[in-house]
Amino acid sequence: MSDLFDDPTPSDRPGQNAPEFTVSEISGEVKRTLEGTFGRIRVKGEVGRVFKARSGHLYYDIKDDRSVLACTTWKGQIASLSVVPEEGLEVVVTGRLTAFGGQSKYNMNVDEVAVAGQGALMALLEKRKKQLEAEGLFAPERKKPLPYLPQIIGVVTSPSGAVIRDILHRLRDRFPRKVLVWPVAVQGANCAPEVARAIEGFNQLTPGGAMPRPDLIIVARGGGSIEDLWGFNEEIVARAVANSQIPLISAVGHETDTTLIDFVSDRRAPTPTAAAELAVPVRLELLGWTENQGARLVRSAGQAVQQRRQRLNDLARALPKPDTLLETPRQRLDRVSERLPDALIRGVERRRLRLSEAAAALRPSTLRQLVTARQDRLRNLSSRLTLRPILQDLTRQYDRIGQLTQRLETVQTQRLDRHRQRLEATGRQLEILSYKATLDRGYAVVHSDDGVITRAAEAAIRPRLRIEFADAEIDVTPAQAAAGDGAISPAKTPGAPKPEGSKAGKRQSDKAPPDDQGSLF
Repeated sequence: MSDLFDDPTPSDRPGQNAPEFTVSEISGEVKRTLEGTFGRIRVKGEVGRVFKARSGHLYYDIKDDRSVLACTTWKGQIASLSVVPEEGLEVVVTGRLTAFGGQSKYNMNVDEVAVAGQGALMALLEKRKKQLEAEGLFAPERKKPLPYLPQIIGVVTSPSGAVIRDILHRLRDRFPRKVLVWPVAVQGANCAPEVARAIEGFNQLTPGGAMPRPDLIIVARGGGSIEDLWGFNEEIVARAVANSQIPLISAVGHETDTTLIDFVSDRRAPTPTAAAELAVPVRLELLGWTENQGARLVRSAGQAVQQRRQRLNDLARALPKPDTLLETPRQRLDRVSERLPDALIRGVERRRLRLSEAAAALRPSTLRQLVTARQDRLRNLSSRLTLRPILQDLTRQYDRIGQLTQRLETVQTQRLDRHRQRLEATGRQLEILSYKATLDRGYAVVHSDDGVITRAAEAAIRPRLRIEFADAEIDVTPAQAAAGDGAISPAKTPGAPKPEGSKAGKRQSDKAPPDDQGSLF
């Protein structure tokens, strides 16, 4: 065996007759050397990724801060284990080292597992979680509500993985939206700073700019071991999520994976696909709901209109008829119309009387007498005073009184003219409204004891009528008026002249000739 790995002699160098080994031979020799050298060993470390195959075999990693050792427990050995390996558990495993030539890897076949204590990574994670929780980063009241229908969705993930395809496919099925992808490393040393910069970069975008600011952010990654997901447990990522002004959904790992970003984010999704479902509603369901609400609104509006129409009809039946409401105002209008001419005349007379009284009290002669009396009194007072300032003051007052007197006479004259013009205008209006002017144009008014007659049928049943002309009145009876021999009487107005050249006068002169004059016939 030692000859196989010794330095080649000059005769065995390339180009010489060196022995040749197949790949399987080399793999077998390595396996035998590894198993013979170490034999059965015990290894202490923290359990990393745990995976149980469909065949029943259990695959997991044992690691420390620098190295990782792959371990395998076959299906028949699992039942004899006292402790089943779990991720983050610090254990001591016992077994044999072996090699797998098919992939040029070595691993450890473990047949016994014992708990050694809490894993270093899990202890660090728990310490960091308590620190952030004490600062209030996990408080429910600081979590922002998600927009119901975001216009733009920002996704922080790897552009080459299956996660972004799952998110885009789910968004397209539910409600297509615009998506901005910020590519980052989702594991390794660059994961945490790139994810933090992506969240801060989305928040620094200007709303409505050339690169629009998203309304919602999704941080997504597929499942993996705690080492693979450790970038999302870093404090820089947790604080970037806490400072984000945009609502954020964390979709890191599978449903059983938990990272610090899940506690700080506004909403946690068990998978990236579930994050897309939380981001947008189902378009068809929303359309159906909208149509249902529209139908309900139409029905409600129709019922409301019908109820109000019925209520209006009920109230309308309780209201009085329009004609009934107008009967009293019409009667009041008729009475006021009858009283209006007399009221106008009386009003003009009262104003004429007040104007006369005011004019008599404000005659210029009376004002002059009053001013003269005041001037005389002023002269008497001024003669009694010897002080020059008083005389000067009195002189000024005297001049002022003269000016006021002139102004008063002017104002009085103007006021009398205005009242005279208003009186004349009112008189003209009264003459226009009076029916006397109508009589001057050739019309007459027929009176009876009951009032004015406007119909021939009413005149026929009256025993006595009085006809008013512009200059006189005559009394007639309906029969005499028809026969043309009515008796003419002087007008009731005193001093009215008797009409000349009337037929009635001629007939009276024919019937009563003088006694001393004989008749020619």
